This record gives sequence, structure tokens and C-alpha cells, in this order.
Amino acid sequence: MPDVTLYTTPFCPFCERAKRLLDKKGVPYLDIGVMGKPELRREMEERSGGYTVPQIFIDDTPIGGSDELIDLEHSGKLDDMLKIS
Repeated sequence: MPDVTLYTTPFCPFCERAKRLLDKKGVPYLDIGVMGKPELRREMEERSGGYTVPQIFIDDTPIGGSDELIDLEHSGKLDDMLKIS
């Protein structure tokens, strides 16, 4: 299974939605909290090109936020990316 990383902030409904989907699928992920941590937020922005949370990576590939994660799920591509059969 590939490494999954999420950059998040507390109380972010989009972050929670992404984590719920990954939890439902049994996918472990690294949750990097960026609130009050400008160095981590800069890292997130440099890696993803995005400034909103969540920013989600599968291995080192930025996939965007929760909307993009949900779109991948609905299209059936998420399981392939996560190597779930």
C-alpha cells in the first residue's frame, strides 16, 4: 500500500471528510497538522502548489483536497491508486 499524507487543520470539515473516507477504506495515513506551524504550511504549499487544507498525497503525488479524493473514489480510480483490490 502506498504512503498517504494529509496536511490538515483542526475543525476543518473537508479534512474530516477526507479522513473518514480513508478510515472507511482502512487506509493508514500520516496527518500533518499545519495550524500555527508556518514552516509546515510552507512545506505543504511547496509540495502541492495549494494553500487550502486538506492537501492530500498518495506517495509523493499530490491529488488535491477532499473534493478530488471523493472524485477519485466515485470514478473507481482511488482503489487503484491505493492498490486496494
